[in-house]
Amino acid sequence: MTAISGTSTDNAFAQQGLAATQAARRTQLGQADFLRLMTEQLKNQDPLKPLEGTQMLGQLAQFSTVQGIENMQNALGAVASVMESDQTLRAAALVGHDALVEASTLDLQAGAGVRGEIVATGAGPVQIDIVDASGQVVRRMSVQADAAGAVPYAWDGRTGAGAAAPAGRYTVRATSGTGSDAQALAVRLAARVDSVSIEPTGLTLNLAGLGSHPLSAVRRIG
Repeated sequence: MTAISGTSTDNAFAQQGLAATQAARRTQLGQADFLRLMTEQLKNQDPLKPLEGTQMLGQLAQFSTVQGIENMQNALGAVASVMESDQTLRAAALVGHDALVEASTLDLQAGAGVRGEIVATGAGPVQIDIVDASGQVVRRMSVQADAAGAVPYAWDGRTGAGAAAPAGRYTVRATSGTGSDAQALAVRLAARVDSVSIEPTGLTLNLAGLGSHPLSAVRRIG
């Protein structure tokens, strides 16, 4: 008759995947399970090599640390959930208002206009070009920047010839200086907030003619 040693039994369990299952269960042990395991460890320890007090204290400290981290994670999760709900309610109140975002391209209805801001780098004239989808400049305007910072502008939706611009996609380009000193400037567009979406990456504002933009892209509401 063949004797079955403890080592052979352990190998058999490991081959059947039980060791992996037990390892997975160990990550889900609670306080009662931990104390039960520690009691069994004390009962079945080698009398010639008893568990030292420092080892027991180390195990208790480890358990206390893990338990504290778990409690902190639960608390932080609850706080994050409350903050997300509060942010969602605040964002919902933006529907119907105008939002100014970092964008330069928009879709317009025939004859519709647009307003926004140019971020000037210094005092002086700023040239604004309204460009259609084919790359043609349909309107050229100029505004004066008194200093570095935001300079408001508005386009009435008409071409340089005075006719209403057709519906389509338009791009607002702004430059300061001339020739080799010409410098492209950042453009901001204002549009109505149609709705708010809750995405995995955060809250997104759906703006009329501008599409979806993250809440972080908003520079001003009003």
